[in-house]
Amino acid sequence: MLLLAPMEGLLDATLRDVLTRTGGIDRCVSEFIRVTDMLLPERVFVRVVPELLNGGRTRAGVPVRAQLLGSDPTCLAENAQRLAGLGPHGIDLNFGCPAKTVNQSRGGAVLLDEPELIGRIVAAVRRAVPAHVPVSAKMRLGFNDDARAEDCAHAIAEAGADELVIHARTKAHGYRPPAYWDRLAEVRQSLPTHMRLPVIANGEIWTAADAVRCREVTGCEHLMIGRGMVTDPGLALAIKGQGNVPWEVLPPLLQIFWQQVSARVERRHRAGRLKQWLNYLRKRYPQAQQAYDELRLLHEPVDIEAWLGRAVAAVALVTVETVPMVEPPAEMAQPW
Repeated sequence: MLLLAPMEGLLDATLRDVLTRTGGIDRCVSEFIRVTDMLLPERVFVRVVPELLNGGRTRAGVPVRAQLLGSDPTCLAENAQRLAGLGPHGIDLNFGCPAKTVNQSRGGAVLLDEPELIGRIVAAVRRAVPAHVPVSAKMRLGFNDDARAEDCAHAIAEAGADELVIHARTKAHGYRPPAYWDRLAEVRQSLPTHMRLPVIANGEIWTAADAVRCREVTGCEHLMIGRGMVTDPGLALAIKGQGNVPWEVLPPLLQIFWQQVSARVERRHRAGRLKQWLNYLRKRYPQAQQAYDELRLLHEPVDIEAWLGRAVAAVALVTVETVPMVEPPAEMAQPW
């Protein structure tokens, strides 16, 4: 199983929609919904996870698990209960976000120094939602160090989580390579038989070869990919041995991405979102480097739309049989 990772400010509902059209992803996790001291209205959940309006799935049919972030077990449980009523394909709990502003408000990775609290949060949420709704958690190896990684994993498992994703770095490591897959393996192996749950490996999976090595080192069958999939939308297919995504597929997807960004994002930030994705794509595709260079100084939507129109026209005669949904129905390009 391959999961698409959440990434605040990058891998949101718009990019989830586009990337799941290329194939290979089995499930997504949304970016976090921050819970502080109140029961959130349903519209907040829907804003972050608009797939809730589509049976909890992306337009390509890939299920989405909604993620909550916070430190109050009672408040998280109440919000999880309300969220479960909206039909997500499970609820995930964030114990891995490294952002300073999040950690300063006792959210994300900072809780990895408090495994007892993590256990209470998972247990409270598990009790609050129906038994058929999966509850999972995502953690890093630790905050400043990995001394309590086993304690956190044990707390999550003992509290009744159905699944655990481990990003193989601490908060202090950030996103700097390498990912410590061998340490992740130690944490997974430390779980007693009665606590065993699926452990999913995350971190530094950029190629199909990386996926093979990650599985060998960690012993994890299932993987979560994030920046690797943003950089190479064919990564999930490649990991599954089902081919890749050539450049000719991407201009129509860039156009759909732009249309959705235009509907959801303030005008002054729209060009930046498109360039942000192209900045990742140019690490994989030479054509994306050319596109990035041509778009770098464009800011007006009309100019960007004209460029996208030309790019789509240039590949319109190319036939690609290995990747579905290259030319989706027009309504699928519209926002939720």
